[in-house]
Amino acid sequence: MLDIKFIRENRDIVKQAAMKKHITVDVDKLVALDNDRLDLLREIEALRAEQNAQSEKIQNIEGEERENAIIAMRALKESLQTKEADHKKVAKKWQELMWQIPNIPDVSVPDGESDSDNIEVKVWGEQTTFDFEPKDHIEIMEDLDIVDLERGQKIHGFRGYFLKGDAVRLCFAIWQYALEFFADKGFNPMIAPAIVREENLYGTGHLPNDAEDVYITQDNDYLAGTAEVPVMGYHSGEVLDEGQFPIKYLAFSPCYRREVGSHGKDTKGLIRVHEFQKWEQVVLCEASHERSVELHEWINRNTEEFIESLGIPYHTVLNCGGDLGQGQVKKYDVELWVPGEEKYREISSASYFHDFQTRRFNIRYKDGEGKMRFAHSLNCTAIPTPRILVSLVENFQNADGSISIPAILQPYMRNQEVIKKS
Repeated sequence: MLDIKFIRENRDIVKQAAMKKHITVDVDKLVALDNDRLDLLREIEALRAEQNAQSEKIQNIEGEERENAIIAMRALKESLQTKEADHKKVAKKWQELMWQIPNIPDVSVPDGESDSDNIEVKVWGEQTTFDFEPKDHIEIMEDLDIVDLERGQKIHGFRGYFLKGDAVRLCFAIWQYALEFFADKGFNPMIAPAIVREENLYGTGHLPNDAEDVYITQDNDYLAGTAEVPVMGYHSGEVLDEGQFPIKYLAFSPCYRREVGSHGKDTKGLIRVHEFQKWEQVVLCEASHERSVELHEWINRNTEEFIESLGIPYHTVLNCGGDLGQGQVKKYDVELWVPGEEKYREISSASYFHDFQTRRFNIRYKDGEGKMRFAHSLNCTAIPTPRILVSLVENFQNADGSISIPAILQPYMRNQEVIKKS
């Protein structure tokens, strides 16, 4: 959330940010509502001051004068209640618009409408080629009996799946390796709840804009689509010690996404599913743009290094304005080479937010001068499963239908080198 003072003083900049992100919001209406809100607050404060003064006066008068004063007090009370009710209505509309105001993208963010307009900034590894006719991950995994999509859909419905046998062992190997890899980077691991209260999704900026993509329970709680949501709520309402920064969490959680906006996309396989597991990097730091930029590059590089250690070709793209979320200042996507599609597919996103999220969560700290400030926040996918299996399986497939296990993962699979038919 942006500071309303900043919005009032930089109305054109906020409008340009909304245009760049292709978000429709009426900034002028918000400022007009803020004027009404402030006018009503001043009137309410004046009426309360008058009410207090009249209350003291009544204590010192008697007779008819006292009765007249009491009648005037009742009218004053009614007027105050009316103004308070008006303020409540205006404040509600004001808050609804404030939730919709986007963060300001960095000047380096390119213009564009969708992910097709993202700009490639790095390529690592050579696109895998084969001296045999390669298969896609569905055919490979079904032949090895390590995935069952048909029964997954029977149980769950559309996008359902079962992982079996060595696919399960491979996921556990990836999780364990990721835990150790990112721990060596100084991250503190945690397992985060996936069921969260609504305010946490508003805090991260996933609501109100992504309302259609989240699952809601019968208790009006939500199933989080990323561990970013509960981990950002972890320090809500707290004043942190500046000496702790940067605070680095590596959070594991099940994740749930309805994928409503993805109708017709990736309808087969493990690219886009409703439930999955993910390690997430979440970082809090001091309120410094330079520090946020430095850490943003670092967390994205962490994931790149992890992918490189697996030996999977990838490229990194800088996201355009239309492919940024409401709160993101800048974002990189790491996309892995998928031989079966002959294209790169997203595996990770790294974003920084300045104080957009921490204002909503009220996460603050005292700087060296004793001034209270909002912290900055960042996050980046460490690794998601089962999506990583798509590229891993297809890039490491062999002519006989087996899958070579990347050397770095073999110690986590009892030194197994190949997944093959039993």
